[in-house]
Amino acid sequence: QVQLVESGGGLVQAGGSLRLSCAASGRLFSTYAMGWFRQAPGKEREFVAAISRSGGTTDYADSVKGRFTSSRDQVKSTVYLQMNSLKPEDTAVYYCAASSSAYYGGTQEDNYPYWGQGTQVTVSS
Repeated sequence: QVQLVESGGGLVQAGGSLRLSCAASGRLFSTYAMGWFRQAPGKEREFVAAISRSGGTTDYADSVKGRFTSSRDQVKSTVYLQMNSLKPEDTAVYYCAASSSAYYGGTQEDNYPYWGQGTQVTVSS
């Protein structure tokens, strides 16, 4: 089993940047496909980004494509979400998630059995 801890959230002005980190502990990190999801107040949790076990495959929600980039550091057992050109509508709690059942976890929450506690991102206009 893997434990996930997100960090890096905070308050930023529109147009600014933040980098979220998700540190994993437990089983070998490289055996997990990783995903990022977010949940805004009053809304359902939604897919943001996914990255394969090796980091060679990534996917993004249309709403963040071109602005967000996910990467992973296998040595540090950490996955990152670099968020640029932030907008007020990016305000949400951001979660990282892990899947050991496939090389690439995809966009569906149900594919990810392991979740972090979340980190708040607030973008002011």
